[in-house]
Amino acid sequence: MPVIADNQLPAASFLHPYRERRAYTDCFHIDLPGTVSLADYIDAFYTTWLFKLERLVLATLVAKPSSDAEARALAQGERKRFAAWTVEARDTNQILMCDYQSKTRSWLMCVPIDGGTRLYFGSAVVPARIRPDGSVDLGGGYNQLIGMHRIYSVALLSATAARIRSKSAGRR
Repeated sequence: MPVIADNQLPAASFLHPYRERRAYTDCFHIDLPGTVSLADYIDAFYTTWLFKLERLVLATLVAKPSSDAEARALAQGERKRFAAWTVEARDTNQILMCDYQSKTRSWLMCVPIDGGTRLYFGSAVVPARIRPDGSVDLGGGYNQLIGMHRIYSVALLSATAARIRSKSAGRR
């Protein structure tokens, strides 16, 4: 099952206010068979081998360490902070995380579909400024990193789906 980068946010997405304020936003999704809860999605996402590499970078470069146990506590709603992020909003099927500099947002959402669950992953980068000509300046080199970010987002969502499928197979 491929990751789809359609950039269409669901109507209830917590990313809509950022898109309306001209932040960079993206949206990826993958469909999985069976039911996936938000807690299972959060746990799988933040404990994939790929995200553990990001966690290592955050611990080393900005002194924001984290553990799998903390990821699980976040997934269960027992924590509001995880690594470099704080929960900005959460409901029964989505979570929005804000980085410690309030520059970026990470968003996860799961929605039931026929025979399965659609997992969404998206991001927002708040503009540093909007130029007089109306163009958006993301600042801090973010404009140059968007292409790499999109590749990384697809890889993260793919790794998360593989982790969820692996855990599901282990329960049978």
